[in-house]
Amino acid sequence: MKKPIKGRRTVRPVRSAAAVVALAAALSACGGATHPPSSSADQLSADPLTAVRSAADITGRTGSVHATTELSTESADKKAVFSGTGGYDYVKRIGRLEITVPPGAATTGTIKEVVLPGTVYLQNTGAKIPAGKWVKLDVRQLPDGNLVSSGATDPAGAAGALRGAQSAELVGTETVGGVELKHYKGSLDLAKAAEATGGRGADSLRMGAQTFTSKDVPYEAWLDAQGRLHKVVETFNFTGVAGSKAPKDQVKVVSTVSLGEFGTPVEAAEPGPAEIYAMQSSESPSAK
Repeated sequence: MKKPIKGRRTVRPVRSAAAVVALAAALSACGGATHPPSSSADQLSADPLTAVRSAADITGRTGSVHATTELSTESADKKAVFSGTGGYDYVKRIGRLEITVPPGAATTGTIKEVVLPGTVYLQNTGAKIPAGKWVKLDVRQLPDGNLVSSGATDPAGAAGALRGAQSAELVGTETVGGVELKHYKGSLDLAKAAEATGGRGADSLRMGAQTFTSKDVPYEAWLDAQGRLHKVVETFNFTGVAGSKAPKDQVKVVSTVSLGEFGTPVEAAEPGPAEIYAMQSSESPSAK
């Protein structure tokens, strides 16, 4: 399948003078260990919970994936949909996404993102920074660990969250793009996912667990006969104003990531020192 998603504390666009990260809202990395080559021995478990929890590791053993993403954010007075394309190299542990910013968002242009375990590089064509420069951030600087704050959930992060699945139900079998997939649904716990992931790859999941208002994150996942993840939909909830339970202050984010072209090389490279924009102390990222 080729087509494959303080004081006043709000998880909306994360801003820095170097980049404006658009979103009304973290794996942003893969697991702690480097994945070995894909094995033909991988097989979808008959147990739904085991199948879902194993999806990230099995998908990682394919070596690389290409992806399409969609992230919809909805509050009482606003809705926006971000879309992106890219991929992740599990051997080099690096991914790249290019995200289209919808009309009316707080920023303009295209957001480019390079992700590594615990680190994200951002480039925004609409931001007031030197052309071609990147902003380097530790995901722990972002309230949600960059799990969704840059307008997309990267493929490794979306899959990694499934390591924290607490329930799984087999919904049925569907054929998508000529591939027979098992469709599951349930809920996951990002803190548990972080524990299962370990290392810097767990940072985004851990931050998200601290920021999202609901511990139980609903998900749907589609897996093939090898147990590889082809599509995952995860729903996150935020309180736009700290401590508020008022409906008008709630933000819902639905992340959809579709994977395909397993094993096909992905072009992703970490920006060099000369390409990095050095932020001043007054320009550190903050939730607005």
